[in-house]
Amino acid sequence: MTVPLNPIMLGPTSLVRHLQASEVVIIPTDTLPGLAVLPEYAQRIWEFKQRPADKPLILMGATADALLCEVDPVCYDDARALAEQHWPGALTLVLPAQGNYVDHLNPGGVNLGCRLPACSMTRELLTLSGPLATSSANLSGKPAATNAFEAAQWFPAVAQLGPQPWPLHSGQASTILIWTGLHRWHVARHGAVMPEGLNEAE
Repeated sequence: MTVPLNPIMLGPTSLVRHLQASEVVIIPTDTLPGLAVLPEYAQRIWEFKQRPADKPLILMGATADALLCEVDPVCYDDARALAEQHWPGALTLVLPAQGNYVDHLNPGGVNLGCRLPACSMTRELLTLSGPLATSSANLSGKPAATNAFEAAQWFPAVAQLGPQPWPLHSGQASTILIWTGLHRWHVARHGAVMPEGLNEAE
């Protein structure tokens, strides 16, 4: 990896201008640093990461409403219940979706992964930018970056959200829950947050 002299660091207003110009940026979260881009330019993350096209991206938003307005009404109440308990936080909900975001983040699929990160500076960015397509800051199949410097090693020309240093994070990926039916969830990945009392699908 190339070792950068200084990561490119920008405040949220400046970073939004880069996003609006279809650029990928690097953001902190409460779990691991991530790549982010406006959903209509999501293909750029797959290109940056050399990521297989059948691996969907995650939609992050500043509020639960900004995310759950994109999901099918059939799962809304179940998703809202978990969101009220665990968002902001390290819980990704994979839900049947409606609207355009699923076409951008999961082409050919019907589900959309949604998360509201517990990182106030990233939520400030999301408030200004709107929801963003996201993925971990690393090449596909390589170790995930755990801090701003490691993210800059992978992507030295990509602007990062400032100011830095970023808030402390868990260093552990989010838990992924897939909605499989009324009040039923499949745990696709055990991560930093694990809701209690889930009715888990086989």
